[in-house]
Amino acid sequence: MNLHTPTGLQTAQARSGQSALVPGYMSGFGNSFETEALPGALPVGRNSPQKVNYGLYAEQLSGSPFTAPQATNQRSWLYRIRPGVKHQSRFAKADRGLIRTAPGARDEADRPIGQLRWDPIPMPDEATTFLTGLRTITTAGDSDTQVGMAAHVVLVTSATENEFLYNADGEFLVVAQEGRLRFRTEFGIIEIEPGEICVIQRGVIFAVDPVDGPARAYVCENYGGAFTLPDRGPIGANCLANPRDFLTPVAAFEDREEPCRLFVKWGGELYVTDIPQSPLDVVAWHGNYAPYKYDLRTFSPVGAIGFDHPDPSIFTVMTAPSETPGTANIDFVIFPERWMVAENTFRPPWYHRNLMSEFMGLIYGVYDAKPEGFVPGGFSLHNQMLPHGPDMQAFEHASNGELKPVKLTGTMAFMFETRFPQRLTKYAAELPQLQETYLDCWDGLKKHFDPSRREPK
Repeated sequence: MNLHTPTGLQTAQARSGQSALVPGYMSGFGNSFETEALPGALPVGRNSPQKVNYGLYAEQLSGSPFTAPQATNQRSWLYRIRPGVKHQSRFAKADRGLIRTAPGARDEADRPIGQLRWDPIPMPDEATTFLTGLRTITTAGDSDTQVGMAAHVVLVTSATENEFLYNADGEFLVVAQEGRLRFRTEFGIIEIEPGEICVIQRGVIFAVDPVDGPARAYVCENYGGAFTLPDRGPIGANCLANPRDFLTPVAAFEDREEPCRLFVKWGGELYVTDIPQSPLDVVAWHGNYAPYKYDLRTFSPVGAIGFDHPDPSIFTVMTAPSETPGTANIDFVIFPERWMVAENTFRPPWYHRNLMSEFMGLIYGVYDAKPEGFVPGGFSLHNQMLPHGPDMQAFEHASNGELKPVKLTGTMAFMFETRFPQRLTKYAAELPQLQETYLDCWDGLKKHFDPSRREPK
């Protein structure tokens, strides 16, 4: 396999007959980038010249309607060895495994509503790729009408070799939790480790390889409009997720003539086509529709420096807006390392019922609202209007502890939050890792009411 990358990009030791690339990146969120793996491969001053250098084909990939407003119009021009029509033949239906899509999975599980939590799903004994290791936990909305989402866990123990995938139903936001993953995409190479995420947009072809052993990740599949940065409002121009910390790969391509398979997730089904070459053959590209990565540890949190507990929206990394202002199709929220300094304040998240449904995972460390039972690799589901909040241990500690400045360190939790109810899949409802005793974490909460007692001001 011939792997080509821009000048100065180094190649590492070959593994299993493939060269492992050291990725290169360009900085910025939503920028219009241009990059070429061979000098002069990118046309100057035009998108579609009569003849492209090196005998390449010009092809546009649109992530929005042609007439979308400029602020949300997304497209990139790709200059590739073969056009996309040569990277497919006749499609056949493929086994979708444990992948599910809304609304088809709506009635899969008949478990009653309630607050739910799972232990980590263990690594399988058999070899699993990104595709065969993707297990859907919840679905919400309707992919056909481009609203809602799905929450998955993926277990990757094997490289994809000659298998590639693109998702026509939505974009993937991948949250690495254990082990590193390498994404080989049409646009270049992305690597992520625990504490990092990547976003692979709708329609982008990619393959996934574990870098140094089995890897586990959480995956949010966004059926709606593309993820973007939230408006900061009174916070102003800085903090939270800063645009400069988002990284988009430089061009890298495969010129490989050997049988490959391309899988397509479309309409909730999985299809496959056999092709005689690698589809990752983009030698140069320019535009603003491209995959990217982000290190969650660069998130700059803001919070209360006087009293009270702000809404968790201050921890929003990215949002996928809906047609209703301020009501997200999906919010991606994290709870990173931070100082707790508020005076005369119950510092953990308060007890609440919420319009939004919350799928939560723990990447590493301890989550302050639930120090017991919620472990790295695990996840929970608190659906809309179901009450939840700190367990008994967290409540007692926060209510009676000394309110000195405390730094939460070595922790990273996240939420996929959506305005839609999240429906359990049959797989998730029957997992042995489902904690049937989860509700017990609130059993110890006592009645403290005393009409004769007033707390000092």
